[in-house]
Amino acid sequence: MDLSNAFKARLRAKDHCQLGTWLMSGAPSTAEALGQLGFDFLVLDMEHVPVGIAETANLLRAIATTPAKALVRLPWNDPVTIKQVLDAGAQSIMLPFVQSADEARAAVAAAKYPPLGTRGVAAVHRASGYGAAPDYLQRANAETCVIVQLETPEALAALPEIAKIEGLDGVFVGPGDLAASMGYLGQIGHREVQSVLADAAHQARKLNLPVGIVGPTPAMVQSFRDMGYSFTAIGSDMALMTTRAREVVKALGGAQAPAMAEGQSAY
Repeated sequence: MDLSNAFKARLRAKDHCQLGTWLMSGAPSTAEALGQLGFDFLVLDMEHVPVGIAETANLLRAIATTPAKALVRLPWNDPVTIKQVLDAGAQSIMLPFVQSADEARAAVAAAKYPPLGTRGVAAVHRASGYGAAPDYLQRANAETCVIVQLETPEALAALPEIAKIEGLDGVFVGPGDLAASMGYLGQIGHREVQSVLADAAHQARKLNLPVGIVGPTPAMVQSFRDMGYSFTAIGSDMALMTTRAREVVKALGGAQAPAMAEGQSAY
């Protein structure tokens, strides 16, 4: 059983800006299909999608049949959920709305076995191949990837302290919540929001910390890459589907639904 985490290895190598997309449908077939199209990673969303641990395990199974790697965004920075998701086979996790170094440190601790953390030990679960990987416990800390989401100006102000935390593999700037916290709800394209996003990428790179983001269009994602973001996501399965459906309906003269504005939230 291969326990190596290719997503984490590419983050560390810093020689490739990884491209992903969000999974908002909660459908294993959609995850499996997107995983075959060239994305480096797929964000399995548990925060805004009504999927629990059992559904997450099935989505992980679907993604595992593809070249793409799973990045599981948990519903909250909760040690019990972190333990369950890791035991279900997730290697890379992302914790939303982390506001301080203490909260980031707690996320890392919950994801790591002692002496680095406090993760509870079980020998037979999906992550260890149900016991088929006898070295799982010895390798898990090194292969588990922990990313925290910074989604307010206050959280970004804590970035220098967050970057010092041992075992943290990267940060992800949430543009939708950041825009809302700045008073620009649904306007991630606003120049003031974009300025803060550019500064966040600059600061993270100075601190030698991988930094990710999501954008609604290829043009905006490319602008994020130009800012220095090291892993980027484009929209979501639902957004990609509905965008293409609007194009088809328009081409065939059907009734047109309102399109999402350029600077609105990505997923």
